[in-house]
Amino acid sequence: PALILPPLLVLLLVPPPVPATPCAPRPNATRFVCTEPTLTAFPSGLPPTTVAISVEFTALAVLLPTALAGLPRLQELHLSSNRLAALPGTLLRPVPTLRVLDLTNNLLPDLPTGIFAHTGHLQHVVLRGNRLRALQPAWFQHLPWLQWLDLAANALAEVPPGVFHPLRSLRDLDLSHNRLASLAPAALAGLQALERLDLEGNRLGTLAPNTFAPVPTLRLLFLADNELRALPTGVFVPLRQLRVLDLARNRLRALELPPGTPGPALDLDISGNPWACECPLLTLLWDTAPRLSASRDTRCASPERYWGREVAAVSRAGDTGC
Repeated sequence: PALILPPLLVLLLVPPPVPATPCAPRPNATRFVCTEPTLTAFPSGLPPTTVAISVEFTALAVLLPTALAGLPRLQELHLSSNRLAALPGTLLRPVPTLRVLDLTNNLLPDLPTGIFAHTGHLQHVVLRGNRLRALQPAWFQHLPWLQWLDLAANALAEVPPGVFHPLRSLRDLDLSHNRLASLAPAALAGLQALERLDLEGNRLGTLAPNTFAPVPTLRLLFLADNELRALPTGVFVPLRQLRVLDLARNRLRALELPPGTPGPALDLDISGNPWACECPLLTLLWDTAPRLSASRDTRCASPERYWGREVAAVSRAGDTGC
């Protein structure tokens, strides 16, 4: 007669299933994507054909120095929203063709001095939402083709003079939502191709008169949500290509604008400031005729006869005696 095993004994004899490795790589694939929240180790065994890696929204906290070994074609590395608090100094050495590095929303308080020494082809670097407290000039020494640098939402308290000097191709620099209370006169030195600068949400109380002299190609400038009380005379004069200027929600009473140039009117947001609606401001707005956004929130704080009125309406009224 056939031997019939009790059900419990059958279960004991069956080997337990081996847990599946989250996000196992596929042979000969060119792109690898993993957003498994339980992932704690960077995947190994990625094929040498890989050109893009996205390991995001995971529990990854540590990267080994050899994590990218054997990936000579890698061009994009997206590591946002993990738990990385440090990077190996040689992490990027095996990937000299890297073009894009995204480390958004990690826990990095610093970067190794030579982290970018072997990635001279980088074009986009995103370090937004980390804990960086200081910028090291050595980070930027070998990035002549970098076009986009995002340092927003860190804890940066200063921009050392000339720190960005090697970045001659940079077009977009985001320093918003840091702790900058001032900018050294040479903070933007070397950024000869810069077109967009975001300084929103810092603690800037003033600007040096020649702050923007190194960046005459600037087209978009964002200075909203700072503590600016006054602008130096002529501070925007070098910016003859400027098309967007955001000065909203500061403490300004008087205005400076770049010189008028042929082409589209300047898009200007000066809302949320306590404007003194006197001849210098009203005449400037009349002569330059910028496109005012948020005009309903752009109101006079003085003199008393104009208190609460829209600045644009007072400027157009023609009865100001200016």
